[in-house]
Amino acid sequence: MATISNKPNTNMGKTKRSTDDLINNAIAQQNSWMENRRTFSRSFLKSLNLFARPNPNKENQSVNAADIERARSRRSGIRAYWFPILCAMCVIFIAIWVMFIRGDRATLVVVVPPVAEPVVRTVTADTSVPTFDIVRIAPDGNIVIAGRWRGNNNVSVVINGRIVATERTDARGEFTYAPVHALPAGNYTVSLIGADGNVKSADKVFIYISEHGPENSISLLMTNGGSTLLQAPGMLRDGDLVVSKIDYLDTGRIVITGDALPRLRVSLSLNGKYLGFARVSDHKHFGIGADVEKLESGKEYELVVRLHDGDGRTVANVTHNFIMPEMTGDDDTFYTVRRGDCLWIIARNFLRRGILFSIIAERNNIARPNLIFPDQILQIPTGADNK
Repeated sequence: MATISNKPNTNMGKTKRSTDDLINNAIAQQNSWMENRRTFSRSFLKSLNLFARPNPNKENQSVNAADIERARSRRSGIRAYWFPILCAMCVIFIAIWVMFIRGDRATLVVVVPPVAEPVVRTVTADTSVPTFDIVRIAPDGNIVIAGRWRGNNNVSVVINGRIVATERTDARGEFTYAPVHALPAGNYTVSLIGADGNVKSADKVFIYISEHGPENSISLLMTNGGSTLLQAPGMLRDGDLVVSKIDYLDTGRIVITGDALPRLRVSLSLNGKYLGFARVSDHKHFGIGADVEKLESGKEYELVVRLHDGDGRTVANVTHNFIMPEMTGDDDTFYTVRRGDCLWIIARNFLRRGILFSIIAERNNIARPNLIFPDQILQIPTGADNK
């Protein structure tokens, strides 16, 4: 068992004294550290107080530094916004120039002459007489006629002098006509008659229906001012242009006769030189007479006859190369009259002037010069004394 002694414990006192010393030393160190801290703070605050004291030189330096900084910032702002500022200045300058400077100058006034308002006029066809609009040969060989006259009136179609039909115009004055059966090949002259008042058309239409078909047929509008081709032949065949005879006279004149499509034009050239032209008759005959240079016997020549449509285009040609034979020395030549011929045209071709037809009539004992017959053979005096 343990024994409790009443004697004082000397070790406890010694332990307490050593602890107090440690605490006191720590407090002393802490106080020393705080004192040092307070001393440092005082010295630091004193230094700040000295720095904050008013110093004229330093105050001016600080002010100058602030001004410099503000100037730098202002310059940097100008550099950053120089383009918008320049645009604004330009706009202001233009506005000032328009309002104050330009307003003082004289104003240029351009006077534009007044333009009259367009007047719309209604073009009305001449309905005093019946007129043609279209006359053509259809692909099936039939003819189609269209024209106009007074509205709601009767118009008679006349072919080769005979009334073949009477048509009624509509409210606009237009009418059309097409026969039931195609017309046979041949020549036809078409005219119009206004049934109410017996008014005849001023113009006529010549139609040639070819035996080769509609593509070789033609129609011509015949007026006082000349002929207008309404339908031209689209394709010609052999036989549409034929040279039947070439006469070279000792007077230095050459005469070509032949056949072609009626109412068209034929031209003549010798060795590339144009000599003239002639119209083909309604019966498909033509004759051309022209003066040429002296043709040498034994020399070759090229004679070209061309057929032209209403627009002047060549639709067919015949080239004849021949060697000039020896002249016979006869003063006369012979010509076979064809349907549609007259002494005037024959004299013009052979004797240069139509008025010399009386010489031909006298040589052939023709009492009535205006009466000759097809297949009649005429003797043409071509001596030099007939020039």
